[in-house]
Amino acid sequence: MKPQKRVCAVHDISCFGKCSLTVALPILSAAGVETSVIPTAVLSTHTGGFTGYTYRDLTEDIPAIGAHWKTLNLHFDSLYTGFLGSFEQLELVARLIDDFKSGDTLVLVDPVMADNGSLYKVFSSDFPKGMAKLCGKADVIVPNITEAALLTGLEYREGPHTTGYIEALLRGLGKLVTGKVVLTGVCMEDNALGCAAYDPQTGKIDYILSPRVAGIYHGTGDIFASALLGALLNGFALSQAARVAVDFTVSSILRTKEAGTDVRFGVNFEYGIPTYVKALGLI
Repeated sequence: MKPQKRVCAVHDISCFGKCSLTVALPILSAAGVETSVIPTAVLSTHTGGFTGYTYRDLTEDIPAIGAHWKTLNLHFDSLYTGFLGSFEQLELVARLIDDFKSGDTLVLVDPVMADNGSLYKVFSSDFPKGMAKLCGKADVIVPNITEAALLTGLEYREGPHTTGYIEALLRGLGKLVTGKVVLTGVCMEDNALGCAAYDPQTGKIDYILSPRVAGIYHGTGDIFASALLGALLNGFALSQAARVAVDFTVSSILRTKEAGTDVRFGVNFEYGIPTYVKALGLI
């Protein structure tokens, strides 16, 4: 049996509402990947559509966790970052990458900071500059259209998107990283939505699209990025991994829509895990 891969996931924990670590852990585990975590904050719920939620910042714990891990000589096949709530956390995670990245470590940065044309209210207007610096340490980045516009300084446009606009975003993002880009929220037609996978070294762009499902579904970005990483760590090429992640995410949304579940609660990805595992060739 091949050696088990190990990932360090640096995300917040929402105790209710499926997103961040509560989706990254089960999805990566289903992919056969040992998943260690560094929680950046604990919230009673995520912030999308809920009010009155609790929030405990765990920034002070990050250096101590990293220092202890260094004494154990741990090796990670991947370092995976999601929502980071401050410039201080950006700097601490950059140090973690420096401390634990080796020649075969895949660094995936999901620059969670904006959506639907707007920066999240918790961030100052200069936060994208700090996130762009962290993206420079990544092998793969997974921004949505809004985040891509903020990272590149280009105009945000709602879909349907033109090929020229998407490729301008991709080229701009390619200048931030030495690795690859998966741009999510790509809408080339009114009824098709998905992602574009870009390799700046070769210039190759692959569009991976599926029928669009109307509505806003919380946590789907985290589900997509986690499913993508699970596929990459199982040896899939970038475009193949993106197809697996798109299919898994879309099926989770459809399942939730059909059930009529409150969209604030997250999508039903759990029922799709057997199909995901099968797509990875693990069963």
